[in-house]
Amino acid sequence: MTQLPGDSATPVADDDIVYPSAVPFLLIHLAAFAAILTGITTSALVLCGVLYVVRMFGVTAGYHRYFSHRAYAAGRAMQLVLAVLAQSNAQKSVLWWAAKHRHHHRHADTPEDVHSPRHAGFAYSHLGWIFARKHDQADLSVVPDLTRWPELVWLHRHEHTPAIGLALFSLAIAGWPGLVVGFVWSTVLVYHATFAINSLAHVRGSRRYVTGDDSRNNWLLAIVTMGEGWHNNHHAFQSSARQGFRWWEVDMTFYLLKLLALTGAVHGLKNPPAGVIRGEQRLGAKVIARTAEQLADRFCAERIAARLRAAWPEHELAGLRAMLADPATAATQMWNRYHPQLPGRDALLAEARTLFARTPWLDEIVDRAHQRMLTAVGRQLAA
Repeated sequence: MTQLPGDSATPVADDDIVYPSAVPFLLIHLAAFAAILTGITTSALVLCGVLYVVRMFGVTAGYHRYFSHRAYAAGRAMQLVLAVLAQSNAQKSVLWWAAKHRHHHRHADTPEDVHSPRHAGFAYSHLGWIFARKHDQADLSVVPDLTRWPELVWLHRHEHTPAIGLALFSLAIAGWPGLVVGFVWSTVLVYHATFAINSLAHVRGSRRYVTGDDSRNNWLLAIVTMGEGWHNNHHAFQSSARQGFRWWEVDMTFYLLKLLALTGAVHGLKNPPAGVIRGEQRLGAKVIARTAEQLADRFCAERIAARLRAAWPEHELAGLRAMLADPATAATQMWNRYHPQLPGRDALLAEARTLFARTPWLDEIVDRAHQRMLTAVGRQLAA
């Protein structure tokens, strides 16, 4: 782990909750109920709506598409504006956010993912991971493109300064209702809209592309998060400034970035190639391997081995074990015809067609999954 001066020198591997850091998060949720005392004014509600849109743009265009994925370019002054706007959301520094997010994409929905509903559960992926001790610090070696800027390092050291400044501004222009309704309410709303991409967008929605993970497109989340809900699109081509690949996929963040590009404030917006949009791009080896693993895991090797033990005498199982030691051999394929307890390639292909989006690489995925499944059954029979 790479630390900057002033960071904790001893990373902790334990996964227990860092309670002191969870207290402010709980308090800001409780503070939302202070509106009972301050009242709810029209100006405060308008401020809440404006701050929600502006701060969500800070998350989507700042934290995510710019600092995490470099999906477009900006000058140094605009980069600082994006960083301040992002950190006004009190979601830690842009260095921490980008480092954790890049780690997520390298290990999406594997046991190493920082927030996967598949492995850690929905609640943990939504917000529990933020307070886990091992995530208190970030591995800044994965963001060398960001740590070279002194102003971003300063914001990393003073990560709450933009949020505190915005809170004081809200109080100044709209009084106590402005602080509670305008600032606190918008903070809580942006929190959970952001967190829903980590949790709900990996559980509910449709999958247009094979990405080797559980990312999904969810139109409702796309509206709430200004385009981030087209999450399967994003995982298919992570460096795109545009996440709504189809004309009807509303992506307000991209539209605003296009307007900023007209003014020269940002430039070099990246778009997905036509082959990516059509789902014809060559899948990476890691994506194929992960997808094959997901498919193979749909066929429980332990249960298949139990059926084989119940149906066949030991001397025949010994021969099957030998064949399964090399699942790519023709002998194994012949054995499949005589062993209905052992799923053949056609069974995996049928399952793959129901699970995954159409891709030219489906046969390769199925072949790898079939070999993985046969190997796993062989291990169970030898156990």
